[in-house]
Amino acid sequence: MAKKDAPPRWDRKMQQRLARGEAAALGELYDRFASLVHGLAHRVLGDERAADGITREVFVHVWEHPESYDPNQGPLRTWVAGLTHRLAVQRLRDTGAAALARGGPGTAEELEHRVRHASVAARADYIVQSMPAPLRAALELAYFQRRDYRQAAADIGITEEEVRRRLRLGLQLLSTAHDAASPGAPPGYGGAA
Repeated sequence: MAKKDAPPRWDRKMQQRLARGEAAALGELYDRFASLVHGLAHRVLGDERAADGITREVFVHVWEHPESYDPNQGPLRTWVAGLTHRLAVQRLRDTGAAALARGGPGTAEELEHRVRHASVAARADYIVQSMPAPLRAALELAYFQRRDYRQAAADIGITEEEVRRRLRLGLQLLSTAHDAASPGAPPGYGGAA
């Protein structure tokens, strides 16, 4: 396994500031990641109020346990997204299990299917949001604005071959969203575990 790149300086400094109990650091972290956290939680849970609750839980956890982030394991953004995903999936499982216990509709298998589906969708959102802007722009033009590669190349101002390359790479990255949430996939961000 290749050695992980050193985390950005901002991530290390932020963790140190949180560990010292700097309230301003929590505010900066919230400003930077609140929309990511809320969006991922909403994608998994499909409920605005539940996503608000998960958002609060994530930032409370970060505030109370800043040492649980290890800068040597990767970027703070990825860690926050993984924490959000785990908490949201756990909430989905808890509410689904409670509904099953009350005799609500569905089965345990249907609940796990919903969890896996939500995991794939959340991971895909995270992958797209984490892509470099040039790669994301090509995908957005092709798939959301329904441009073909020639139109996308003209809009962006690059060659058609470069647009094809970006689309191919973007789709390869997106294909990992499904792979990571498949049964038997290793635990971690995007997995259904």
